[in-house]
Amino acid sequence: MSTEVARPTYGNWRRPRRPGLGPFGLIGTFGVFGGLVLTLLVSLVSLLAALVVLVPLALGLAPLTMRTQDGRNLYQLLALRIGWFRRKAKGSHTYVSGPLSQRPGGRFLPPGLLSRVTMSEGRDAYDRPFGVLHYSGRNLYTIVLGCEPDGGSLVDPDQVDVWVASWGEWLARLSHEPELRGASVVVETAPDPGTRLASEVLPRIKADAPPAARAVMEEVVQRYPSASSEMHTYITLTYGIPQGQKRDQAEVVTDLAIRIPGLLAGLVGAGGGSAAPLSAERIAEVVRVAYDPAVSAEVLEARAQYGGTGLEWDDAGPAACVETANAYHHDSGVSRTWLLTLAPRGTVRSNVLHGLLEAAPGTRRKRVALLYRPIDPATSARIVEADRRAAQFMATSGRGMVQARAASEMQAAEQTAAEEAAGAGLVEFSLMLTVTVDSADQLADANVTVRNLQAAARISLRPADRMQAAAFSCTLPVGVLPWQHTLVPHELQEAL
Repeated sequence: MSTEVARPTYGNWRRPRRPGLGPFGLIGTFGVFGGLVLTLLVSLVSLLAALVVLVPLALGLAPLTMRTQDGRNLYQLLALRIGWFRRKAKGSHTYVSGPLSQRPGGRFLPPGLLSRVTMSEGRDAYDRPFGVLHYSGRNLYTIVLGCEPDGGSLVDPDQVDVWVASWGEWLARLSHEPELRGASVVVETAPDPGTRLASEVLPRIKADAPPAARAVMEEVVQRYPSASSEMHTYITLTYGIPQGQKRDQAEVVTDLAIRIPGLLAGLVGAGGGSAAPLSAERIAEVVRVAYDPAVSAEVLEARAQYGGTGLEWDDAGPAACVETANAYHHDSGVSRTWLLTLAPRGTVRSNVLHGLLEAAPGTRRKRVALLYRPIDPATSARIVEADRRAAQFMATSGRGMVQARAASEMQAAEQTAAEEAAGAGLVEFSLMLTVTVDSADQLADANVTVRNLQAAARISLRPADRMQAAAFSCTLPVGVLPWQHTLVPHELQEAL
């Protein structure tokens, strides 16, 4: 007699509801009611004057009602195109560094959002070095943790469920981290260059070994990398300094050093395997390889032979890069980034992103970045209660299919409110995917690959056109949080 074990499913994520009337948003709603009141007051004087006020108001509010599938209105699309044309006019879409450039010092500084970043290094309670990235413009500090997650093969479903629950608990703890602005998980995959295998096997072959055994081992070293891949997982945590406070950088580094052991312990309990902070040199190496994938074998060889590369942050950038409308050209690679527009609908199993995280054939490197924005408990309670009231109103105000879908929304809102009241955390998340190939001619094949991957993962992605350089930086394990680097504040964008 055989018994079938039920595999757990997960879900209940919901897109945040925008405050306001229908598609207008909060600002548009104020504009609608304010315009109507103004029109009524003017109509007391003259109907023609009221018409003069009403027509421009309607024309100004109409673009707010026209939204794309990912929720952007016409004003946001127009602002994106204007920003792209301004960058091209100023020439900021191109970047050249090094001794022959006009950059001070003649070094290879990272471009774009990383141009004003400085690197320092501290040591945690176990005397392990860790790098700290300082974003001086926003006064943000980022630490990077590296881990080797346990694979899902030959693992019981109960153990997987425990890992997922522990990961959810670790994310919920982030909302209690003082001054934490956001976190990200970056999974990077690439074809294995074979450097590590060669450095481990070839030096151990004895000179008097049998020719047949020697030939077998050399053939394994030569052919194995063509069918294997390397995978690295990084977790970044970005902290901020409260406005009005002035803290010395050494004091901030000491504070972060105290937090690292507790954060690593939570990752190990969530199936993160062996976890450790990344040193400043290791972070610089990751960024250097991302901009110039051709040097990945040399970096691994130098680390295996000398124990390190000695690379500094000021030399981790590319020699030259050019941003186009739909791609980002940098040193020996061409990259394209996609943004998440729709999370998986309904419930999914724990392996829903398995194919998306694996190495993709025909690509030089691939990075999947999950961005998390923890919400403090007070704000979480306010959000879930507002969503609950909105869902109840929609469920009782419609008919037919609309009412059935609204009833499902109300059930999800009730479950979220109950879980939040029981102590669960509320986290906003998104996903970004960067694929790097050797030439622009291979981007068409990369598009097909990504289309197949997102279909298997039950998600919807769109290319980050006209902002490829910034999106590329967001998928690097350096703690770039998009909502912290926008000209328009995040709260105002939500109101739109």
